Amino acid sequence: MNLHEYQAKELLKKYNVPVQEGIPVDTPEAAAEAYKQLKVQFGNEFAVVKAQIHAGGRGKGKIRGTEQRGVAVGKNAEDIKTIAGNILGGTLVTIQTGEAGKLVNKVLVAQDVYYPGANPVKEFYLSILLDRAKSQNVIMYSTEGGMDIEEVAHSTPEKIFKEWVKPNMPLQPFQARNIAFNFGLTGEAFKNMVKFVTNLYNAYVGLDCSMLEINPLFKTSDDKIIAVDAKVNLDDNSLMRHPDLEALRDISEEDPTEVEASKFNLNFVKLDGNVGCMVNGAGLAMATMDMIKLSGGEPANFLDVGGTANAQTVEAGFRIILKDPKVKAILINIFGGIVRCDRVAQGVIDAYKSIGNITVPIIVRLQGTNAAEAKALIEESGLKVQSAILLSEAAALVNKAVA
Repeated sequence: MNLHEYQAKELLKKYNVPVQEGIPVDTPEAAAEAYKQLKVQFGNEFAVVKAQIHAGGRGKGKIRGTEQRGVAVGKNAEDIKTIAGNILGGTLVTIQTGEAGKLVNKVLVAQDVYYPGANPVKEFYLSILLDRAKSQNVIMYSTEGGMDIEEVAHSTPEKIFKEWVKPNMPLQPFQARNIAFNFGLTGEAFKNMVKFVTNLYNAYVGLDCSMLEINPLFKTSDDKIIAVDAKVNLDDNSLMRHPDLEALRDISEEDPTEVEASKFNLNFVKLDGNVGCMVNGAGLAMATMDMIKLSGGEPANFLDVGGTANAQTVEAGFRIILKDPKVKAILINIFGGIVRCDRVAQGVIDAYKSIGNITVPIIVRLQGTNAAEAKALIEESGLKVQSAILLSEAAALVNKAVA
C-alpha cells in the first residue's frame, strides 16, 4: 500500500525522524493560509508547494497543458495561492505516471529548508528495502541525492553504497556511523545523521514497510539532517497489525478495477493488452502470460483467483476483465490441485448466464482434479466456450481469436 508524502512524514515523526514540516490542503485559499502559518512558525519568506500523488518525478513533471511543475517554490501568500490553483484539479504527468498522468486532489505546502547559514547545504539519497537475494534488509544510499538519482545509479554505480542488516537484528551503531562517514559528514552533522538513520530504520521495521525512500535526505546550513521527501510503501500482508495504517489508503490513487478485485480477494493487476487472463496461482499466471505473448497476443491483466476459487470469485473475475474495452478474448487456465476444476467450470457457466451477452471468445483450459467432469459441464452447457487440454492448444485458440 502506497502512502502520500504528507502521510509518510507524519508516521516518520512518530519515530523521531526529523522531516520538512508542511500542511496538506485541497484549495488555493487553504494553501495561502498554510503559507502564513509556516512563515510565523519558521520565519522563512519562501515555501514549497508539492503535488500529492502516488508517483515520483513530481519536480520534473508538469500539469498537462501547462508549464506548471508538480513542485514549485513561492515567496509570498499570493504566489503560493496561484501555484496551488495551477496544480489542484490538474493532471500531473511524470516519468513514473506515463502519459495518463494522475489527478492532483491535494498539495502539501512545506517549509523552506534551503535557508542561508554557516555551512553549505547538501542533498543525499537513502532508501531501505528487502534484498531478496540475501534475505536481508538493505540500506542503499548515495552522496548524489536529488532528482537525478536514477541517472547516478545508471552512470556511476560506484556512488551507490549498501549496508545490509541481518534479520531480526536492529541496525548496529557501527553501521549507522559507517553511513554517516560515507556521506562525508563530520561534527554535529555526523551525529545527527547517525540518529536519523537509526530512527529511520526503526520506522521501516515498526511500520512493516516494503520500501522506504528519502530523496532528498537533506543537510541544512546549520547541520540538521531532515527528510525533505518521503516515499513509503507498506506491506499489505502486515495491515492486520496496523488497522490505523490501513485507514490511510487512498483508493482514488488506485486503478478502479484493482480496487474492485481486492474486495473479492482477487490478485489483479491491469495491463495494456488484448487477452484477459484468469488463472489460479501466480507462477501459472506468469507462464500463461508468456504463452499469450508467444501466440501473438498481449496480456490485458494478471489475475490470480487463488486456490479457493468458486463460482462467485470466477464471476467477479469475469466482470472485472470485461470492463476493459481492449479485451478481445479471455483465457481461463486452471490447474486443479486444491481447487476443483468442476467448481471453476460451474463458475464460468454461471457467470456467462448471469452477465448475459458476452461477445468476446472464451477459451478454457482445465487440468487436474475433476478435469473430466469440468469439460463435460462446459460442453453440455451449450455456451460459446472453447475448451482445451494442452496449454499450446489454448494458445492456438487465443491466437485465432485475436488475429
